[in-house]
Amino acid sequence: METILTVSNLTKKFGYLTAVKDLSFTIEKGNVYGILGPNGSGKSTTLGIVLNVVNRSSGSFTWFDGRATTHEALKKVGAIIERPNFYPYMSAIQNLKLVCKIKEVTEDRIEDTLKLVGLWERKDSKFRTYSLGMKQRLAIASALLNDPEILILDEPTNGLDPQGIHQIRQIIKKIASQGTTILLASHLLDEVEKVCTHVVILRKGEKLYSGRVDNMMASQGYLELKCKDPSALVNLLEKDDRFDKIEEELGMVTVVLREKMDPGELNEFLFKKGIVLTHLVMRRESLEEQFLNLTKNQSN
Repeated sequence: METILTVSNLTKKFGYLTAVKDLSFTIEKGNVYGILGPNGSGKSTTLGIVLNVVNRSSGSFTWFDGRATTHEALKKVGAIIERPNFYPYMSAIQNLKLVCKIKEVTEDRIEDTLKLVGLWERKDSKFRTYSLGMKQRLAIASALLNDPEILILDEPTNGLDPQGIHQIRQIIKKIASQGTTILLASHLLDEVEKVCTHVVILRKGEKLYSGRVDNMMASQGYLELKCKDPSALVNLLEKDDRFDKIEEELGMVTVVLREKMDPGELNEFLFKKGIVLTHLVMRRESLEEQFLNLTKNQSN
């Protein structure tokens, strides 16, 4: 699979503050990547560096397997990293024609991009009459005018109402289905879970997790167990490789599974070992719980 972007040991310092620390990841063609993290985790700085608007302190990045200079490569990139900024007194189509002149591309994609983002019927309306969601959709249309191989979006649904959020997410999915690679920064777990195939989780500029979203969600889950002698239960589970991260609090034993397990088989196994459960519940750990656990462990 073709590599669109490779980031290697990237670091950015602003004086004493390290915004991005030794960050490495790759973007493969045809996927939707999310850079996920709380505000101040280094998401926007990372995007700024690979778009050549922020200077890196150390490390490197290469576009398209290093086959082109960054200047040449960025001609194949569409990006929105700031609030949409168009001329308010001009119509959508007039603004996009101006963008085409600036990007030095033909105007033949204007109609298609406006239809894609659902603004073709409002093409002659002045930009100042647009809602915030419509302005964001016009920005996405403008970023697609050069038929980019990758579209980069920084917090694409920030400030939008639920309907606007839904519209933007549907557009992102549609763009991805047409083969365009997408890289978006977001602090919203819901966004990444619904839109992205891959995720890079950042905390204070450091990578905590990188991989497929479905792999992260494919945890075998965890069990909540109770019995008369919790310490005996914990001792037994600790000796078994099928179990991980065993905790006991107020009589409730929580244990993470390393492999799939049938609750009935577990109950029978423990009964044969002399432990009678009074409570057995199997749960799956949501992406949100995993994200919160990751970031909580890195909070100090």
